[in-house]
Parts: sequence; C-alpha cells; structure tokens
Amino acid sequence: MGIEAALPVDGFLTTQLRHVINWARRSSLWPMPFATACCGIELMATACSRYDLARFGAEVMRFSPRQADLLIVAGRISVKMMPVLQRIYEQMPEPKWVISMGACASTGGVFDNYAVVQGCDQFIPVDVYVPGCPPRPEQLIEGVMAIQRHIDKEGLPPPGGKRAPLEVVVQPTHTPRAQPVGLTMGV
Repeated sequence: MGIEAALPVDGFLTTQLRHVINWARRSSLWPMPFATACCGIELMATACSRYDLARFGAEVMRFSPRQADLLIVAGRISVKMMPVLQRIYEQMPEPKWVISMGACASTGGVFDNYAVVQGCDQFIPVDVYVPGCPPRPEQLIEGVMAIQRHIDKEGLPPPGGKRAPLEVVVQPTHTPRAQPVGLTMGV
C-alpha cells in the first residue's frame, strides 16, 4: 500500500517543495557506521529484524562517506583514529548529521588515558548523543528519529553556510531491573 492507493485516480496533490524535499531527506537517511568497539554490535542489532531500522528509512548502510549523510560514531576513538574520522566527516556531502553512540564516543567512557579521545565532539560537530555502555538499539532508533524530527522542521541548509550541531541527548528508554541479591549455595 503506497501513496498511489491514498490518492484519487484523477486527482492532484499540492504542497510546498520544501515539504517534499524534507520528507524525501527524512525518509532516506543513509548511515555510515564508524564502529570500533562493543557499541558496533548494538548498531548491527539495530539493523536486524528484531528492531528493524529499515522502518525509518535508514537501512542502507553506506561504507563510502560520499554516499552517506548520517555518521554513527559507535565506540572508543583512539588518537591515531581521529584523523581518519575527521576525513570521513569532511568527505560526506552536506547536509550531514552525526550521532555519537555510547559513553566511549561521547566522553571517552572508562578509558581515561592518553590514547583515547575524550569525546568525538572535540573534533567533529555532534547532533545527537545516545548514552549508555553500550546503548540499547531502541535508544539508537530514538536518536535517528530525533534527527528525522529535526529534518522535518529545519528545511534546507542555511544559504552559504554550515548549520550548527543540534547537541540533543536521547533519554534512556528503559529502567534497569534490580539485580538478585542473596545467592546461597545449597545446604
């Protein structure tokens, strides 16, 4: 069932061009995964049938930055890897968005040392932060939906300039259950 089923046969549809462009851009995000650690497994789970990122138009993972418009940074970034990440970001066409997925990509996580960058937002602009270690697939989907909501409102990029990053933080979608206490061994 597509749009042709909703329209009358001899009818016509009027709208503003920017609404059509925003709808097309929102419905066809092409993510570029930059997964370096355990958050990459959750990113892969997001694309599987249980969570189905394809429902939101972002199932086409592109491994070429020139074909992607959404960069998902998942996992820790070493100092040696940062120039590669910056080059990938620079090669992406405008408009482009960035999701920082997990504690390591956002703040360095538990790796507080000289070899790990303490947040990728020091080097590239980040639009949505997805917290967690690792974050659940539902949280990543909420991050993609936050970018889609922004695309609907934003419209075309500002003329002759770059847009400011959104810096949205996605709230956790679940509450952890209490762990069982008082394990006793048989007698």
